[in-house]
Amino acid sequence: MKAPALLILVLFTVTVHAQTNINNYKYVIVPEKFSFSKSENQYGLNSLVRDLLEEKGFTAFMSNAQLPQEVAANKCSSLMADVVEKKGIFVTNLTILLKDCQGNIIFKSKEGKSREKEFQAAYDGALRDAYTSLKAAPYQYDGTTFTQTQVQPATAVPASIAPAPVAAAVPASAAITDATGTLYAQATPNGFQLIDTTPKKVLTLFKTSLPDYFIAANGPVAGVVFKKNEEWLYEYYKDDKLVSQKLQIKF
Repeated sequence: MKAPALLILVLFTVTVHAQTNINNYKYVIVPEKFSFSKSENQYGLNSLVRDLLEEKGFTAFMSNAQLPQEVAANKCSSLMADVVEKKGIFVTNLTILLKDCQGNIIFKSKEGKSREKEFQAAYDGALRDAYTSLKAAPYQYDGTTFTQTQVQPATAVPASIAPAPVAAAVPASAAITDATGTLYAQATPNGFQLIDTTPKKVLTLFKTSLPDYFIAANGPVAGVVFKKNEEWLYEYYKDDKLVSQKLQIKF
């Protein structure tokens, strides 16, 4: 039996045009801080990534900058830049990643290396070395149009039909399963990605206008993650039935 329309307060669907080519993107958003950094724009790496992307032909922005309307309204129209560090002895290793709004890697540079002893020179040199593979990659924006994240209201209940008092309480009766393990939140320009101890990405969370309330994407499955009674819940519909799962998230 299909769930009554009244029970579906808001149905979230995340539809992203599948892409695997940097030519499909004009914009790139660069975070203020990379995961291995101790402070924002440490060693000038973040601003250097932005400048190198501009040199390549992208239109790049820092995540704290004012974004064009088409990017602000549809974050899936842009790539997110990231730089990861591989620890080494007497050598600095950096790799540049360009990811889509679901965290999929669209481009991965070679591992840039530097043997400079001074940190500023080492990180600068390793990043520029990594950039050489991106610089060599063909790029020409092809004008691809993306389907943005959509929020679709449920079908309204006719005004002539008075909703049964019990109907509003039905969603809360969904069976709640316990958390299966700790998930670690990694910040993204649009929210967070939740990683397990494997490490493996389990969920992608997109910010909303409400605190502690996220649109959640897990492949083709879309739902919501929110805090209730100091616990995190992940809710989505499966076979027209509401599924509610506790999550143990460490931010």
